[in-house]
Amino acid sequence: MAALMTSLIPAMASAADRGAWAAYINYVVGDSVTYGGKAYDCRQAHQSLPGWEPPNVPALWLEKTGGTVDVQAPSAPTGLTSTSKTSNSVSLTWTASTDNVGVTGYEVFIGAGTTAAATATGTSVTVTGLSANMTYTFTVKARDAAGNRSAASSAYSVTTDPQSNDTQAPTAPTSLRSTGTTSNSVSLTWTASTDNVAVTGYEVFTNGGTTVAATASGTSATVTGLAASTTYSFTVKAKDAAGNRSAASTAVSVKTLDAPSSDIPSKILVGYWHNFDNGSGFIRLRNVSPKWDVINVSFAEPTNGSTGGTIGFTPYNSTEADFKADVAYLKSQGKKVLISIGGANGQVRLETTAARDAFVSSMNAIIDKYGFDGMDIDFEGHSLSLNAGDGDLKNPTTPVVKNLISAIRSIHDRVGPKFVLTMAPETFFVQLGYAFYGGTCSGCDNRAGAYLPVLYAVRDILDWLQVQDYNSGPITGLDDQYHTMGNADFHVAMTDMLLTGFPVAKNPNNFFPALRPDQVVIGLPANVNAGGGYTPPAEVQKAVDALVKGIPIGSYSVRSNPANNKSFRGLMSWSVNWDAFANFEFTNSHRPYLDSLK
Repeated sequence: MAALMTSLIPAMASAADRGAWAAYINYVVGDSVTYGGKAYDCRQAHQSLPGWEPPNVPALWLEKTGGTVDVQAPSAPTGLTSTSKTSNSVSLTWTASTDNVGVTGYEVFIGAGTTAAATATGTSVTVTGLSANMTYTFTVKARDAAGNRSAASSAYSVTTDPQSNDTQAPTAPTSLRSTGTTSNSVSLTWTASTDNVAVTGYEVFTNGGTTVAATASGTSATVTGLAASTTYSFTVKAKDAAGNRSAASTAVSVKTLDAPSSDIPSKILVGYWHNFDNGSGFIRLRNVSPKWDVINVSFAEPTNGSTGGTIGFTPYNSTEADFKADVAYLKSQGKKVLISIGGANGQVRLETTAARDAFVSSMNAIIDKYGFDGMDIDFEGHSLSLNAGDGDLKNPTTPVVKNLISAIRSIHDRVGPKFVLTMAPETFFVQLGYAFYGGTCSGCDNRAGAYLPVLYAVRDILDWLQVQDYNSGPITGLDDQYHTMGNADFHVAMTDMLLTGFPVAKNPNNFFPALRPDQVVIGLPANVNAGGGYTPPAEVQKAVDALVKGIPIGSYSVRSNPANNKSFRGLMSWSVNWDAFANFEFTNSHRPYLDSLK
């Protein structure tokens, strides 16, 4: 019990029904969970860890003697098939099961075996340790949090490849380094290995252990489930199709951040408030709907031309004193109020260090004057572009990009971790970068994908990205098909790119790594008047269900893992004013839906 006590945590505000037990969750006395078809009450506040399942630690959990327990099994998985194979492994995929509460994972069996050969939280897995040139028959079962298991899927047989003559291991990965940390995760990148045939993937290890902490097909990965304020040592090994593994890379040590404050909800509605009247009507800032969690005041704009760097802000239809009081009032209600910079008319090009310094100085003054909690970068038009030849996502050379990165860090670091940083680019500047990258493509717009190096450089301090899934042309998704705005398909395809990561301009050596799910917010117009690509609430929620619950939409197969997407952050709308104009359709529809996902 002494070991357990080191991870006990202070009690939170109140107990609640927490649903299925899960690892790495902060539980408090009185919390209720289900596990293995039984219900339990928390006896001591603690952060759960693997192996601390309720039946295993009676000091922490007390089994309930009554109450309703989930006894309904998930549906059987369908469509089991193989996507690839080697002489000693078979990669499988299948169509997700459904459940009355929620599917938590899958188990893969070989033949008539009763011990799982592999487990997965998503709808794909690679079974390893097989023999060469042998036929194996696989089935899959789904399970839920209560321990109910589905019937087995239809069997699928695969013959492994003949024994490979390849015995040469890849070279060890080099230049392992961290690209960002949170309180429970570390993002890593490294230089690719080489192999006499081909490198097929990488495995990340922590603290010299032999258990794989993360896998990757490219040269970046994020290790999750870590403890706050803790130093970890990481190494990476490369592998090839024959199962040969490289020597480990040189280790890198990284300390996770302190546990964050919980003053921003896990599921948020973000709304832009107009500092002007464009026909949607004026709303005094303090009178916005209480259903918004974050209000972006739009916009702060340049005062000395697009290249001067100096930004100004004057409240519309309000005195400075009244506006300051309104910001303070919303903050007293637990809201976050940010200043958004740019917009369609506010072009900002930080072409020189002098412009960068003017930007930093003027933004700091605006933030201090009005008491904003942070800033939102909403650079549109020609604010960002890439010079010809600027092709390395991780080492940009274009001045407007480098100076913006430097300015953002300077403004953020002056305040510290409580400063809220968000960005709201158009799809042209982010997802289009999968097909075209402005610094490298001949004859295409040099703004294509121009936000990507900025996002990569500040991902460790970025609270969330809210790409505008509107006013967009067709964009190529990870399925290499065009997706058109205004429906669930578009939102799933665009958001999945952020949750999966993608090779920039399809170059595997220039990979934009996935954002954490809690860093991803979907941007939407509040109604048909607010912008092209309006999506009815039911379609929006259908898209989120596909991303976080694994419910298929039919037109696009999610590449990211829905089980890992539970912390998806929420929805953004242009705008607060247009939502009020349309009788609050956006907030009234999506507030209860997001609350149901917590």
